[in-house]
Amino acid sequence: MTALSVLLVLVVLTVLMTVKVVPQQRAYILERLGKFYAVLQPGVNFVIPFFDRIAYKYTLKETAIDIPEQICITRDNVQVRMDGVIFIQVIDPKKAAYGIADYTFAVIQLAQTTMRSEIGKLDLDKTFEERMTINRAVVESIDEAAIGWGVKVLRYEIKNITPPQSVLIAMEKQMQAERERRAVILQSDGEKQAAVNVAEGQKQKAVLESEGLRLRQINEAEGEAAALRSVAEATAESIRVVALAIREEGGLEAVQLKVADNYVEQFGKLAKAGNTLILPANLADMGSMIATALTIVKSESKK
Repeated sequence: MTALSVLLVLVVLTVLMTVKVVPQQRAYILERLGKFYAVLQPGVNFVIPFFDRIAYKYTLKETAIDIPEQICITRDNVQVRMDGVIFIQVIDPKKAAYGIADYTFAVIQLAQTTMRSEIGKLDLDKTFEERMTINRAVVESIDEAAIGWGVKVLRYEIKNITPPQSVLIAMEKQMQAERERRAVILQSDGEKQAAVNVAEGQKQKAVLESEGLRLRQINEAEGEAAALRSVAEATAESIRVVALAIREEGGLEAVQLKVADNYVEQFGKLAKAGNTLILPANLADMGSMIATALTIVKSESKK
């Protein structure tokens, strides 16, 4: 019974050693008598006990590796602390097993050296702006070196860039000064625009006032011209009426009487206006004066 139990245990162990189940997205490196034999694919695989052994096991999933913080010196001689994370994937398990002793350690070291090299090409201010450039340079550098490692660098990201405390204080003062400068510029621009608006308003006001004055003068001139035309037309009409009245029967006698009446009236006004009265030399010959006036009226009426 004991021998049978031992035999059963040996059979079970042999089966277990013969059958190898590889999980999905995993790769096992099989060596036979110490030499590479095959890469076991996911699923059930059969091996020869005591001759074959699983030397390496790799995951084919994308893996994130932390890049430890390190000190880098920028082109303007400022020390900054930087760390990051890199994403890699095993694409050739055989090369990963025999191309390098530890590809993870190699990737970390190469990422750090490349990052130091790229930071040394930039000034401090540019390191914050050129993150994508640094990330791309690290990926390209590791990809070129990792051809024989069986791994693919998918991407690299800088996590933190930490300048010295003194630099942080200086940067804060610089940013504050920049904000104050922008505030002053905005205020001066506002005052300038306000002054321009006021001047523009005054200009438009002056233009409108001058335009209004011009229109008023034009209107007044047109009104005066219209009034003069009306007076002239009324005068002309009255003269025509008088002329027509003279031509009618008894018109000359009426004119004679009117002239004599006006003559006497005007002399009466002169006597009331002052103590001194200037009389014409022929005042006694009133009839001849009226006759002369009537002669003029007759001559005008015949024209």
